[in-house]
Order: sequence, then structure tokens, then C-alpha cells
Amino acid sequence: MALAHEPSTWRYGYELCRQLGLKPGSLYPILVRLADRGLLETAWDNDVPAGRPPRHLYRLTGAGRALATELAAAAAASPSSALKVRWQGA
Repeated sequence: MALAHEPSTWRYGYELCRQLGLKPGSLYPILVRLADRGLLETAWDNDVPAGRPPRHLYRLTGAGRALATELAAAAAASPSSALKVRWQGA
């Protein structure tokens, strides 16, 4: 849902970790799985200052946006069962 707020904006994993309060060891495997399932696009940010390594960027694909919309609608209808809607098959 953090990526769905501005779905066309590329986001850094570190930025998402800080926003969500997750440690990188928890978040990056999730991002990899979402990308493997076609829900996230990934790219390298090579436009970085000298001495800084390139960083990975993430944003939702069309399928990822559709799933985020579906999960948000399910959460609004029934917060306790929202994650059961389709996440298991994603």
C-alpha cells in the first residue's frame, strides 16, 4: 500500500524501510517476491553522486496497482478479512 500512494513514482527500498518501520532484511525479500510475481517493476538508479553505489528503485506494475486497489477496497469493506482477499494467490 505504501507504493500505491504514488504508483507511478519510483521509490528506494531504504525509503520504504523508513516509511514502514521495517528492517531491510525483512523488506527486501518481500520486494523481490513482489517483483518475481510481476507486481513490481525494478530498475537501477545510476544517476548517483560520485562514490555512492547505484541503488535499486521500485514501483508498482499495472497488476500491482490492481491488486493494491482490490486490497484497499476489501479493507474498507471488512478490515479484518482484507488481507485474505487475494494476497494468498499474489
